[in-house]
Amino acid sequence: MPVWQWLLDSAGAVLLVLLLFGVLLVVRRRVLSRNGGTFELSVRESRSAEGRGWVLGMGRYRENSLEWFRIFSPFPGPRRTWRRNDLKVLGQREPEGAEEFALYAGHVVVVCRTPRGEAELAMSPSSLTGLQSWLEAGPPGSRPSR
Repeated sequence: MPVWQWLLDSAGAVLLVLLLFGVLLVVRRRVLSRNGGTFELSVRESRSAEGRGWVLGMGRYRENSLEWFRIFSPFPGPRRTWRRNDLKVLGQREPEGAEEFALYAGHVVVVCRTPRGEAELAMSPSSLTGLQSWLEAGPPGSRPSR
């Protein structure tokens, strides 16, 4: 087999794999959002550099937990999960510097307290309102007095 045919076959195989990966991501997102309660949610995974460490994702409300899924991951399970009782909103701010380019347009950065320490989330203002409502709407007696 000539080299050009081998290269052409290899390029076709790479394109096929990329196409299948794209279809997998679309199907995964549709499956995750079919029951509603999903929204764009970015999480800051690393604070090693100013304005860096943000990972785009999607949040989904469950009965008593908030699940976070990476956008460009083929895995069906959530990357992180926060229980309703363990999550408390401490404040919010506008993205600063490089964060403006790393996050979705119009999103605000929300600082939350979790059992593992502070977590920074980024979401739209309407999603923040939904998060605060969801946190307050827990079953009676489920919120510990603080």
